[in-house]
Amino acid sequence: MEAQEYIESGILELYVYGLLSEKENIEIAELAKKAPEVDQEIISIEKAIIALSSSFSPFHSVENFEKIKARLELKHGKVVELKPTSNWSQYVGWAAAVLLLLGLGYQTLELTKTQEAISTVGNEKNKIQREYAFLDQQNKQTEKNLSIVRDIKNTGVTLGGQAVSPASFAKVYWNKQTKTTYIDAAGLPAPPKGMVYQVWSLKLSPVLTPTSIGLLDDFEGNKQKIFAVNQTDSAEAFGITLEPAGGSPTPTMEQLYTLGKV
Repeated sequence: MEAQEYIESGILELYVYGLLSEKENIEIAELAKKAPEVDQEIISIEKAIIALSSSFSPFHSVENFEKIKARLELKHGKVVELKPTSNWSQYVGWAAAVLLLLGLGYQTLELTKTQEAISTVGNEKNKIQREYAFLDQQNKQTEKNLSIVRDIKNTGVTLGGQAVSPASFAKVYWNKQTKTTYIDAAGLPAPPKGMVYQVWSLKLSPVLTPTSIGLLDDFEGNKQKIFAVNQTDSAEAFGITLEPAGGSPTPTMEQLYTLGKV
């Protein structure tokens, strides 16, 4: 054990109080000869005890004691010699209480540090779990979208930009057997606030007949911009218009963003 460890351990207080074994006393005495800081610490402890004892037992000189006897007319009487009461047990009690408080304080500090460390680890674990769950969800969505694109049973219909937005484009993946329909809207600009894209299946003959097959809701939240819409029984073309939130019963042709034939 290093000198500083002896000082911080509290064993020097027990040495001064005489509570160590003979072997331990010899060990501390030898260390004090070699380590000045240990010797100085022992002296400081002894001074503290002397100061403590002085505060509890004020010293009276022999001269003062004789004056007190004269006042009490005890000069010729038999004086029973009184031995000073030892406060040793009291000092040990104080020392034990101080050591106990220091020990409890240290344990409380360490417990607090441990709890904070556990809390930090727990928070990091929860954060990692949330990130993992999010990435796992994104991965599953990507795999699903890839399966849609790669499915040879799906008919791909490219929708080109129209007069209101020539640069826009989209693509429809339509399975004629299962009637499932997906829209890849990555080529559309974000809709203005209060507006939504609406998808239409169109019959071109004998007259143009549009049928709404769904809205591209949560456009900003859908990072991959692939949307599932209602099943499509039959279609000769598909179109996407920009409509007020909630959609419209018929397409607003002035807001036709993309259009494509099957």
